[in-house]
Order: sequence, then C-alpha cells, then structure tokens
Amino acid sequence: MPCSAASPVPGALSRRSFLRLAAGASTLAGLPILTEAHLALAQLPKFGDSSRGIHIDANENPMGPSEAARQAMIDIIPRGGRYLFDREDDLAETFAKIEGLSPDMVMTYPGSSEPLHHTVLTFTDKSRPLVIADPGYEAPVWAAAVSGAPVIKVPLADPWGIATHDLKAMISAASNPGVIYICNPNNPTGTSTPRAEIEYAVANASKGTILLIDEAYIHLSDTPSTLNFVKEGKDVIVLRTFSKLYGMAGIRMGLAIARPDLLKKVATLAGLNPLPITAVAAAKVSLLDKELVPMRKKIIGDIRRETLDWLTSQSYRFTPSETNCFMLDVRRPGKEVIAAMAAKDIYIGRTWPAWPTHVRITVGTRDEMLAFRKAFTEVMSASTAGLVPPAPVRVRPEHTFPRIS
Repeated sequence: MPCSAASPVPGALSRRSFLRLAAGASTLAGLPILTEAHLALAQLPKFGDSSRGIHIDANENPMGPSEAARQAMIDIIPRGGRYLFDREDDLAETFAKIEGLSPDMVMTYPGSSEPLHHTVLTFTDKSRPLVIADPGYEAPVWAAAVSGAPVIKVPLADPWGIATHDLKAMISAASNPGVIYICNPNNPTGTSTPRAEIEYAVANASKGTILLIDEAYIHLSDTPSTLNFVKEGKDVIVLRTFSKLYGMAGIRMGLAIARPDLLKKVATLAGLNPLPITAVAAAKVSLLDKELVPMRKKIIGDIRRETLDWLTSQSYRFTPSETNCFMLDVRRPGKEVIAAMAAKDIYIGRTWPAWPTHVRITVGTRDEMLAFRKAFTEVMSASTAGLVPPAPVRVRPEHTFPRIS
C-alpha cells in the first residue's frame, strides 16, 4: 500500500529508496524495457552459443568487470540473503560526493534503460512529442509508442563528417516537445556533440521540456559531462551506466541524475525492486578506482584507432568515433554483410533505416578485431565478385518487436 511522503520510512528504507513507493505509483502493462542487447539480438541473422564466435554487435566491453569489482562481488555473496537497501544509498552518496552533487539528485537503477524508458513515459504524451537524432539509440521510441507520443526524428548534422546532433534543428522541430533525447557520445556513431551546442539546447528548449542526456559512453571519450546542468537546477536528466567502460552490462547497474522533483516524477513508474547486491558492490569499487577509467579508455581507444586506420587503408568510410563503436559504410545493403559475417561466426552490429548501407561495429579485443578484419576482407571480396547473394535476416519470433515508423 503506497505511503504518503510524510509517512515514516521504516528500517533501512531511505528517502531515495522511498521514492519508488511514491503515492500514485502506476505500472503500464506491456511496456518493453529494451536494452542495447535486445535491439542487437533482434537483428542477428543467426543464433547459437553466445560463448562461441566473436560478438562485436552490442557495444559490450569484453574485459568485463575490473578485478576489484569481481572481488567485491565474491565478498558480498555470503550476504545474498539480505536486501541491503543501505548499500544502494551508499552507492548514490558515493557518486554524488565524487561529482559534487547532492545525494538526493542521484537515483540507482538496474542499468540506465529503466530510467530512460520511464522518463519518456513520464514527460511525453499525444500532445508532447519525443525528439531524437537519426540515426540514434532507438530505445526511447519504444517507450513513446506506449505513451502514444509522436516521435520526431532529426537527421544528424554533417553525416559524412563529424555526425553530431543537430540541436538547433531538434529544438525547433516541435513547439512543445516533452523530451528531447541526446545520446552523447552518440550510439551508434560514437561521435560527440560539442559542449556549446548542448548549452544552446539547455538555454533554448521550451519551458517544461526535459532534456534527457544519455552519457552511457562518456567515459570512453573526452566529451565533457553535463552534470553541471543538474547542479544548476535545469530541466535536465542525465543517465549513466556501468555497462560500457566498467564492463558490467550483464550485471546491470545505472544511475539517473536530476533535480529531486524530476526524479520523484520518474520514480512513480517504478516499484521498490531491490537491486542485486553484487551489482551495487561492484559499482562502488569501480567508482572508487581512479585508474580504471583512464586505463580502459586508452586500451579501447588504441584498438579503435588501429581498426579505423586499417579501414582507412582499405578505402572504407566510417564515423569519426570517440567510443567503443562506429558506423561503417559497406557500400551495399548492410544486412547482407551482417549475414555473411555471421556465417563466419563474426557477429557485427545492426543497420539503421536512415543509413541502410552502414553497419555498426563494436570495438572488441585486439584479437577479435584482427579476426574481424580477416573475415570482413573475405566477405567484401566475395561480395564484390558477386559471390554473396542477398541473405534474409532470420529472427526468432520471441525476439521481434512491434514495428515503429
């Protein structure tokens, strides 16, 4: 039974945890909380053992959690019979302290997909559209389908150059948008939108419009954070995840950062679902490891540069990525190349309707990217010679989703 904000919170339930039990909490039956993994899986032309082959299709980090994070998970397992809500609050407070925020501006989630969907559901409706970049991360579109909100897709600026969000066009695309979604750096291009343009969007968005800034890939780039807008009390919600640089995609931990009143509104769609204590433990030690971000950023950056240099030598075009993914122009229907690569047990990322001859490539380990080069050379040589016929993409029924225009 929901409690009022004035009710005492028993036991270990703090105010931040209590937000999940806010009065008037509701659930929307059938809401698909889709992650990058779901969207990648839906386009795979072939399914098999996930432990076999090379998977560079879902922007995962093959390094996995750091050694310290793995040990933290092992150490907490004996307490797996407890909920340990206080650990969730401690994680939020740790992040807040590092970033110079008030703890009530931080909410913990099992990854960033849930607050992303719930933000769109909370602030969009039939009269308040969702505005997104194209190509961009599609998950907000699925939430808009549930809220009934129109979706306005704005092409990226300079698509054959820096491929950034065209924020002036996104701001002017609707008179009263509910949410403007900015994934920065952008998925799938790996490119970053300059700080000055983000500042323009914050200053010029319609009153009441929420700027949902997804910083899933920020640790992999030199892109400046937008957390300062939260500190300044703007209508901004920032998302962070431990799935990318921190290598915790399968462990599930993320954060939403915003003014407390905005977090409370978003939290009305979430029940009090305790987070895995292993994920909380791994996330905290990852935050406290000052060497982890620069070390992994360099490792991934070096492999990315080697791969892009090789593609340049082979005269292929790609987006100037700063992260662990990039879009590669294969100069023919991308789904044909995806299928041909899968036949060699190399699973690359999907296409976007706006760019049908581009495929997204995730940066894997050095050995994985060498294997990608070899298979890609073979596939493209065979395709050029007319030896690779168009291959249908076979999707298992349980991994299909409603068509969104």
